[in-house]
Amino acid sequence: MGRRKSRIQPEEQALFREAMQDVRPLACDRVLHPRQQPRPLPRSRLADEQEVMQELAHGLWDPLELESGEELLFARPGLQHGVLRKLRRGHYSVEAELDLHGLTSHEAREVLAEFLHICGRRGVRCARIIHGKGNGSVQRIPVLKAKVSHWLRQRDEVLAFASARPTDGGTGALYVLLRSTAGWG
Repeated sequence: MGRRKSRIQPEEQALFREAMQDVRPLACDRVLHPRQQPRPLPRSRLADEQEVMQELAHGLWDPLELESGEELLFARPGLQHGVLRKLRRGHYSVEAELDLHGLTSHEAREVLAEFLHICGRRGVRCARIIHGKGNGSVQRIPVLKAKVSHWLRQRDEVLAFASARPTDGGTGALYVLLRSTAGWG
């Protein structure tokens, strides 16, 4: 077989040779790729997670003290941690209860205010307020839950509140610790 005849014009070949006259071949004709580094390990985070797993496995944590992100928890500054822990565990006797299911936000706020006033007059120290989990609301979002939390934080007579134990309504209810009402009228 003979050589194929080039379709490149002689003028173009001359221009190419002139443009390439100073070009020298590379000493190395291979491309060296940098060695890929292994991904960094989050050693601190892994150690923290391992420590938590060990503490859980050895019973160093009380399951009622673990938060899932759905619980509500509030305490006034200065309230002892032990008091809050007892409230979360349901150790205080519930002396009054309010169920806000089915109420509008406006109705719920008025009923809650009246309930707290009555609790104050009667000397109630611990009450349970059922706000619901939002299963019947649009997009299953607990509307009253956030509002009740906000309203309770504004009330001076509320020392602390915490989501109830599962047997008392779980994240759909609150234990509320009220200030001693000696002298209230």
